[in-house]
Amino acid sequence: MLKTILNKYISGIKGEAYRVDPQIRPGYLLHLMLTRVLMKIRGKMYFPMRQYAPFIGRYVTLKAKSSFQFGAGLSIGNGVVIDALSTSGIRLGNNVSVGYATRIECTGNLRHLGKGLTVGDNVGLGTDCFYGCAGGIRIGDDTIIGNFVSFHSENHIYADPTIPIRLQGVTHQGIVIGKNCWIGAKTTILDGTIVGDGCIIAAGAVLKGGMYNANGIYGGVPAKLLKYRNE
Repeated sequence: MLKTILNKYISGIKGEAYRVDPQIRPGYLLHLMLTRVLMKIRGKMYFPMRQYAPFIGRYVTLKAKSSFQFGAGLSIGNGVVIDALSTSGIRLGNNVSVGYATRIECTGNLRHLGKGLTVGDNVGLGTDCFYGCAGGIRIGDDTIIGNFVSFHSENHIYADPTIPIRLQGVTHQGIVIGKNCWIGAKTTILDGTIVGDGCIIAAGAVLKGGMYNANGIYGGVPAKLLKYRNE
């Protein structure tokens, strides 16, 4: 009975069929359901006037909430820090999850507002990730971001050796991740990176900027094309 209720509830949120593994004990499911109820209550307290109330874990910090927009089914894990202060803010689509201990920073310096973060529908943002959104980050629908992934959409200017690097300014090109991508754990993605639809990035890779063609599998430091998915 409990599993049937949970299956219907999750399927309704995700908009697709969902079935809980029959091996999971009822006691575990009951604890999970109570946790989600508390997360939903917390979401209503954080955003009492919004159309959708997200699921919000414990010890979550949200700054510039007026610049934070989201669709249905948003889930934010424990210990997440989100600062939406930026020109375009943060916009998350439907059925987005933000893993615990993730940090999203849209502006690195108060002298210059950052651009922000846009995420499509059905996207999973893994745990312990960092999103530096000063130059703007866009992530397409149905993309999976692994754990400990970091995005850095800003680069320091260092051409003049007579001036401290911190005083030479920064550049912003932005980062774009296409639809239906899988970004492996501990990947580092630097400013100016464009990842095409359907790409797979191997764990630990460093994307140093430039174009990564659709449906390619990339890995290494710096990341190089290993093969295409249909090969």
